[in-house]
Amino acid sequence: MLEFDFMRRALLAGFLLSIMVPLIGVVMVNRRTSMVGDALSHTSLAGVALGLIFGFDPVLGAIAVCIVAGFSIETIRKRFPHYGDMATAVIMSTGLGLAAILSDFAPGGNTFESYLFGSISSITTADLRNVIIVFFPVMICSIFLYGALLDISIDNNLARIAGVKVELVNGIFTLLSAITIALACKIVGALLVASLIVLPVATALFVSRSYKSTMIITIVLGIIYTMVGITTSYYYEIKPGGAIVLNAVVGMLIMSIYSKLRKISHHDELHRAGGNSKAAGF
Repeated sequence: MLEFDFMRRALLAGFLLSIMVPLIGVVMVNRRTSMVGDALSHTSLAGVALGLIFGFDPVLGAIAVCIVAGFSIETIRKRFPHYGDMATAVIMSTGLGLAAILSDFAPGGNTFESYLFGSISSITTADLRNVIIVFFPVMICSIFLYGALLDISIDNNLARIAGVKVELVNGIFTLLSAITIALACKIVGALLVASLIVLPVATALFVSRSYKSTMIITIVLGIIYTMVGITTSYYYEIKPGGAIVLNAVVGMLIMSIYSKLRKISHHDELHRAGGNSKAAGF
């Protein structure tokens, strides 16, 4: 597997994205804006189609459209704070509508399809370079803006009282989220990126006890799901996005069962301890 250049590129790009996407996912889930990731990933297809039609890199088109869509959602959310879901739905519907029309004019149906469900063979050196370039700002912001992002995840007003520059931090997060999601579409697929945003976080919440532990577990799970998914995709010749998502679903089910068994075991221990205490008191 590693003797092929495209697999080395896919594994390295997948490894970096498996860290970047869950980092963004933790914030989105805690902010209750995980559907924004879904909207951006679907809207990116319009940028892909534009790139294919006009002959420039589709990933750059996806990035440009995602950035515009991300800030458009934030603008609508600010003007209509009680209708945040509406803003997401409006932008996603607009993006999907454009993508549906533009796809009819895009040359190469297989090329466009690879962005729907992901493709490991289409990862180029330029794609890997773009992922590496974006990886460092995402990591730097996740580390240095950790407290600010945590405050914003809880409440914007409390974050302002704590001295957080909410608009600036939100702007940086929106920009990096849009770029990361657009880049992930090449491997995971535009229709499935949202699953990689949410599922590792959902799995981590079964066992985590703090925001920090949730973030660490989410990253570990993201790496496992993505690496196993890409490897499975190579050996069984299936779409990498589907393999990654199904791994994540299986992982979430296993963690859910483990969490329930642990609660039952803990309850039984407390029950036995209570029984022993009563016996000793008697």
